Amino acid sequence: MAHILAVAEQSFAEAGFSGTTMERLAQAAGLPKANLHYYFGTKEQLYRGVLENILALWLDDMNAITPERPPAEALTAYIRAKLAHTRTRPHASKVFAAELLHGAPHLRRFLSFELRRRVIEKARVIRGWIDRGLMAPIDPIHLFFNIWAMTQTYADFEVQVRAVLGVNRLGDAEFAAAEKTITRLVLKGCGLHWQEGKP
Repeated sequence: MAHILAVAEQSFAEAGFSGTTMERLAQAAGLPKANLHYYFGTKEQLYRGVLENILALWLDDMNAITPERPPAEALTAYIRAKLAHTRTRPHASKVFAAELLHGAPHLRRFLSFELRRRVIEKARVIRGWIDRGLMAPIDPIHLFFNIWAMTQTYADFEVQVRAVLGVNRLGDAEFAAAEKTITRLVLKGCGLHWQEGKP
């Protein structure tokens, strides 16, 4: 099933929901079409499965943010996790972005409930740090929006990034520079100490 989800993630990213067929997915997965219908029933159910798989991964990344951790360490770990998934699962970010650009017809309920609940929960952690004087006052929810935008741009707008950098692919050097830049911007913006190579 994981193989089917991985193949579907790439296909939905490249061809979109309407441009992807179960037949195309079966060919790409090297499986009979009946197998896809057995596990997921319809293309829409498979698409929902892909989206749920992506969101479960991203929600897990937020586990880096806990009251016990120092804010600089927690935010650095979160940025690192987000960028790691941007690098290893760029199609995931593109599928998610396309869904949002189309009004999130398959995700609206999830965004309004599960994602909102998790963001509010983690925003409380950040407000706790602020109340304890561990970081500068900042709107925690908008902080998340900015971290998402900065990290996911390396997947969603990869073509633009590669063109401006003059490279054929984003490799170790490009992602190291991205992590360093994003981490420094976030930590400095939150009034936290930043030192290269350390939170």
